[in-house]
Order: sequence, then C-alpha cells, then structure tokens
Amino acid sequence: MSAVAGSDGELLGRVFLTRVVEPGDETGGRWVRELGVDAVVRRLRERGDPLPGVSGKRWAGLLARAERAEPRRDLAVARNAGVRFVGPGTPQWPGQLDDLGDARPLGLWVRGGADLRMWALRSVAVVGARACTEYGAHMAATLSAGLAERGWIVVSGGAYGVDGAAHRGALGSGGATIAVLACGVDRPYPRGHIGLIGRIAEQGLVVGELPPGDHPTPSRFILRNRVIAALTRGTVVVEAAHRSGSLVTARAARRLGRHTMGVPGPATSGLSAGVHELLRQDAVLVTDAAEVVELVGDMGELAPERRGPVLPRDLLDPAGRQVLAALPGRGTARPDEIALAAQTTPDDAIARLYELRALGYVERHGDGWKLTRQAMIPVRDGPEPR
Repeated sequence: MSAVAGSDGELLGRVFLTRVVEPGDETGGRWVRELGVDAVVRRLRERGDPLPGVSGKRWAGLLARAERAEPRRDLAVARNAGVRFVGPGTPQWPGQLDDLGDARPLGLWVRGGADLRMWALRSVAVVGARACTEYGAHMAATLSAGLAERGWIVVSGGAYGVDGAAHRGALGSGGATIAVLACGVDRPYPRGHIGLIGRIAEQGLVVGELPPGDHPTPSRFILRNRVIAALTRGTVVVEAAHRSGSLVTARAARRLGRHTMGVPGPATSGLSAGVHELLRQDAVLVTDAAEVVELVGDMGELAPERRGPVLPRDLLDPAGRQVLAALPGRGTARPDEIALAAQTTPDDAIARLYELRALGYVERHGDGWKLTRQAMIPVRDGPEPR
C-alpha cells in the first residue's frame, strides 16, 4: 500500500477516523489540527472524557462508531479493490484541499493509477442538474471534450445527468477525468453508473472521503461538493435549478477564491434558473472550452475573438463606404445626388463610383448609378442599404 501519511500510526489513525468522523466535520478537523491524529484516536479508543465542543449524546455516537472501526481491515479491503489511501502531507496529496481549513478531508480513498496531486493542478469542475435536458447534456459533453483536448482534467461527481455527460465527454475525446463520490469508491453510486465509474477508474481517477463499503446520504452529497470545488481551479455549472446541489459547489468555489462560471440556457427553463442567478451575481458566462481555459489557464491562453464573417464591403475605406451608403436601395441616382448624400464633391463621388464598379458593388445605367445584388448584402450589425 502506497501513500502512507508520515507513519503507519498516522495512516491507521486517519483511516480509523474516516469511519468515525463524518466528511466535512469541522469540529473533528479542529481536534486533529490542535491535538494531532494520535491523541484524537486515543481518546476515542479509550472512551475517555468528551473532546471539546461535542455534546454527551454526540460523543456517545462517536464512541459507538469507534468501537466498530477496523482500519487494518479497511486497508486490506481497499487494497484488494485496487484502492489506496492518500493523506495530507503525502506526495500525492493535493495541497489546494488545505484551503478548506478544518473542513479538509482526513484523507482520500483513491482508485486509479494516476497521480492525484499532479492531475488536480490542471483541473476544472463541470457540474449541473441530474435531470438535465438534451441541451445540458450536450453542452456538458462538448465542453468537457474541449477541455480534455486542451490537456485539462475534468472533475465531476459521477451522478446522472450533467455529471455523467461531463465524464463521458472527457473520456470520449481520449482525455482524463476524476469522479469524486459521496460513498466508498469500491461500491460506486448510482448503480446505473457502475460501468462508467469503472471506466473512469481505468482511464482516470475515482476519489472519495468515505471508507470502503460506505453508502451515500443526502448530507454526504452536499459535503462532497466542497471537495470538488477545492480540488479544481474553477467550477462550471451547466444546468441548475434554484435548489440544485451544483450551486453548492459553485458557492464553495467562490468562497475558496476559485473561478465560478456558468453556461447560460433558455430564459424560460427552470433548469437554468440557478445558473442565471449565479451569472447575475459574479459568475462568468462561458459557452465553450476555450472561454473556460481563458479564465482558469495561464497567461496567454486566450479564447479566439468572436465576430461575424468579414464581408467584402467591410474592407472598403471610409470614403468608399460613405459613397456606397449614399446610393438608394432601389433605382438609380445621379453622381451629383450621390455626392450630396455622401457629403463629398461630384468629382470625388464619380471616382469612388468607378472604384466600386470595379469591385462589383455598383453598375452604371445611363446617367445614373445603382447597387448590384452583391452590394445589397447588409453589413453585420449595421444599417440596411437605403
């Protein structure tokens, strides 16, 4: 078993505590920080006086859990399932998780061969609604595929909907992805994603705070989201209703100083209402992987400038455009009329008209000039020909 936390004693102690203390328990985290792993484990093992900040009822519950904890057995079960335990201070520990303070995980159970710390350094979370629309699934998959193609690790929660689409998008493009679960990594949830999570373990990483065999609960899903937020450089929410758990991830990312991004949806869609509320606050609107990378990536990783097609008439100099705009939309006009509308002289107008004829924008009819069909193409965001 690799990735021991400083010593076998501390490794066993942290594994023991993952059975006793719930994920994100800041009181338990404070005990570990102030007293050390060994001291906390000893108090629980010896059934001594309650540790600070805990009621007698809760202390009794912790002691009952401690009595049943078997860290050596958990490590053996994990080893047989191809799972390792990574604790703070070990080579594979992602240092950004320390930003969680006393809510930092006691350690992480990791399934898959990649280096968690290195992967997390260049990772982005893509989260959203479980009951997503086809649009949401499409956006999550294409955005994740684009991130993977640019060398970024896609992190999500392994759930149905947007999470699953994000993982599949990354895997389908030959990229890497991390699933952060709210249960033991040896018994993936949801059951319908056993195949997907198995594939993630082969091509990426499956990570969780809970020891082997533990099951998810609603509170564990919510607490899991803080790990997704802390692990990554930023969080993208694709679809989310007002009460979506993915908004918890986004808000945690914002509190931790990570980038928070949202993919807009139809204004009439309740599944995008939570995303739109984020965007009304201080999240950044993104529509593709290039825009995400511009935000979370290194200096110079800029998204391409968004603009419409360049039309031939856009390349005219200002004087030529002014004369062209002076021609009527229908019928012909004399050079003096065109000069008056273009605020120039008749001689200059005639010179410009011959230039425009060479480019195919105007044609002469007797003493008058008129627009060709090519010139009738409107300039993007500009006025129609008169």
